[in-house]
Amino acid sequence: MSLKEQITNDMTSAMKAKDALRTSTLRMVKAAVKNREIEKGEELSDEDVMKVMRSLVKQRRDSVEQYEKAARPELAAKETSEIDIIEAYLPQAASREEIEQAIVLAIQETGASSMREMGAVMKAAQARLAGRNADGRTVSEIVKEKLG
Repeated sequence: MSLKEQITNDMTSAMKAKDALRTSTLRMVKAAVKNREIEKGEELSDEDVMKVMRSLVKQRRDSVEQYEKAARPELAAKETSEIDIIEAYLPQAASREEIEQAIVLAIQETGASSMREMGAVMKAAQARLAGRNADGRTVSEIVKEKLG
């Protein structure tokens, strides 16, 4: 069963269980996937569906940050719940130690020694973490620590 089919089946189950948050979140995911398919003009692979879902998680994290700055904890909590639902379909996130190890190897590989080479290190680190669902912001912070 493809990831897209699994999302559809889980959405149907959530509707039957009258789980409003899960239903609305999975509908939003399904709509985002469908929009991407229309843009691309073809069926999305599971990897492409995961990219769409990672993008949705990133958007939700940005929203949580904004809601917390605006003192709206109820909206931040809703976005956090949506993140949890979406992340259940993504591979296990890379741990901080795994990210640090990938960055150290990327720094050695690129020969970087200053912040000027941050882009090259980020690119190499992201390549090493491909498919591991590593948060770009965390990777960026660790690269800054190591090079700074």
